[in-house]
Amino acid sequence: MHPQTRYVFIAAMDVDPDKEALFNEVYDREHVPELLKVPGVLAVTRTVREPARLAIGGEVKTIAAEGEPKYAAIYELASAEVLASPEWAAAVERGRWPTEVRPYTRNRRHTLHRVVNQN
Repeated sequence: MHPQTRYVFIAAMDVDPDKEALFNEVYDREHVPELLKVPGVLAVTRTVREPARLAIGGEVKTIAAEGEPKYAAIYELASAEVLASPEWAAAVERGRWPTEVRPYTRNRRHTLHRVVNQN
C-alpha cells in the first residue's frame, strides 16, 4: 500500500459477458490512467473475484461469494475529498467509459474505507 494512503475506495461491478473484453480494455487503457492523474489518487489495483478455500474454525471451507460483483477496482486515496473533487468528476466522464462501458455494468457497489493501520 502506498505510504500516503489514508482512504481506500472500492468500485465493484459486473459487466455483460459480451462486453467483458471492451470493459477490461477501456478500464486498463483509459479509465485507470485518467483517474491516476487526479490529485490525491495514489494507486489503483484491479481485481477479479475467484472462489477461495479458507481454513477457519478448524475446517477448510470454500467461499464462492455468490452475488458479489466479479470485478473490483481498489483506489488508494490521500483523502476522502478526492472523490468529490472536480478533477475526479471530470476524469470519470472521459473516454469511452461513460458511453460504451458504463451502460453495460450492473450490480455496482461503491464503498469507502478509512485506513486505520498500515504494517
